[in-house]
Amino acid sequence: MGAHISIPMYQRAVPQRYRLVGQRCGACGKINFPPKAVCKYCYQGTSFEDVQLSGRGTVYSYTVIAGGGAPPEFAAEARCKGSYPVIIVELAEGPRVIAQMVNPPEEGIAIGMPVKAVFRKIYEEEGVIRYGFKFSPA
Repeated sequence: MGAHISIPMYQRAVPQRYRLVGQRCGACGKINFPPKAVCKYCYQGTSFEDVQLSGRGTVYSYTVIAGGGAPPEFAAEARCKGSYPVIIVELAEGPRVIAQMVNPPEEGIAIGMPVKAVFRKIYEEEGVIRYGFKFSPA
């Protein structure tokens, strides 16, 4: 089994998974995503303001999962598609996130390529379909 996320833990994370809600640190002003108990930048901030992220950014790095390299919760998708791209996106607001890419361009993925968040099925576990964000070309 891969990184199992219990149903209660998954539901607590719904705001950031469904709406891309981050948090601005009251101490340093940087935006954390996903939200943290302590700022991951200054390690001082414990007071935060919710920030709605735009969902727009650029490809910072990428790889293609193929040949059995997928975590168990993504095995069905890997069997259907054969391989799929995973990208690190630098959001317009600053944070970097890891996500799958949907509808990659035929000419391939490029560092710096503009992308936007889209709401998609991530996987199914324990009879619950887990939704969240993936990214597509902007």
